[in-house]
Amino acid sequence: MPWRLIQFIVIFVLFFFFIMFNLKNTCDISFGFAAIKDLPVFITAFSSFIIGLLCALPLAIGRKLREKGGKLPKAGKPGKKFGKPDGDFSASNGQYGIN
Repeated sequence: MPWRLIQFIVIFVLFFFFIMFNLKNTCDISFGFAAIKDLPVFITAFSSFIIGLLCALPLAIGRKLREKGGKLPKAGKPGKKFGKPDGDFSASNGQYGIN
């Protein structure tokens, strides 16, 4: 059985009923400098859902890159402490770490 298709149909029917029951329900949205009056509630709900999806998109892409072995920038070698140089760059031997 195509379970994803059945799941999509069920979700689509739920959205359809949500829209049908809320066609006459309206709300006002204020952005501080402008306001939208008499906006249907389902548009507010769907736009919030889409904005949430767009905010989650970078996290999903980053996870897929890590799973596929994509090259992400690394902070340093594992086990190496930050701020500690590899060699001895003390003032006594005259080296200051400049190559």
